[in-house]
Amino acid sequence: MLILVIVLLVLWAILSVVGFAIKGLLWLAIIGVILFVATLVIGLIRRAAVRRRTKA
Repeated sequence: MLILVIVLLVLWAILSVVGFAIKGLLWLAIIGVILFVATLVIGLIRRAAVRRRTKA
């Protein structure tokens, strides 16, 4: 699961860079940033939930 989150984060970062580099694709950069943040938040929440479950 962690590998999937890392791969998605890298993919969203690449999309964001491409979107900012090509002015006509600014929408791609915005979508990339939104997906990057969403993936990061979801990954952190799931990781915290797994840690809580193993401690109990």
